[in-house]
Formats: sequence, C-alpha cells, structure tokens
Amino acid sequence: MNVLLIEDNELNRDMLKRRLERKEFIVSCAEDGQSGIDMAKNEMPDIILLDLSLPVIDGWNVARKLKADVNTKDIPIIALTAHAMKGDREKALDAGCDDYDTKPINLEGLLDKMHKLTV
Repeated sequence: MNVLLIEDNELNRDMLKRRLERKEFIVSCAEDGQSGIDMAKNEMPDIILLDLSLPVIDGWNVARKLKADVNTKDIPIIALTAHAMKGDREKALDAGCDDYDTKPINLEGLLDKMHKLTV
C-alpha cells in the first residue's frame, strides 16, 4: 500500500515512516501542505496521513483542497494531531478527513483505521 505522510516535524515524520515501512508500506513524505497536495496529485497514494498543523497550507485546508479535486477526492485521509482539543475531531471530519488520530501515534490503532479505509 502506498502512503503519503504529510508531516512537518522531522522526528515524527521519520519515526512514523520507519514504523510503516517495517510493516511493508511504501511511504512518501511531504513537509508542508502545498507539497503534500502536489505529491497527492502526482502520486495518487492509497491513503494520506495528514498532520493538521502544517506550514504553507494547514492540514484542514489541505483536506478541503484534496476532497474538492475530482482526481484526489476518493483518497482516504486520516488527520494526525497532537492537539486533541474538544471539537478537533469534528473539525477535521468537516474539512474532509475520513478519520482522525492523536499523537503520540498508537501504531496498531492507526493500522486498523488505515485498513478499514482502504478495503
């Protein structure tokens, strides 16, 4: 499965990328929202893991733009955030994300969500 990880924090990005690759995923990474949009359109991944606090274009607007584009609207998006405030899940889902997970990432829980969205 091809995964696009859009995450600006280098440590979080590298750690999650390595963990997913150990589980046989092919992972591409973007460091900001605009790069993530461009990569999603060019690579057409099976799923997108999207940090919400991104430079250039924040994660909520990345989700809105990808879901508004006929070519990328069907790619499942899981929002990832360290800011687990009341209402954040609903805000992410309203922006077009298909699911939501909080950091630090529970890998098994995330893998379960990924599987449900891609079968």
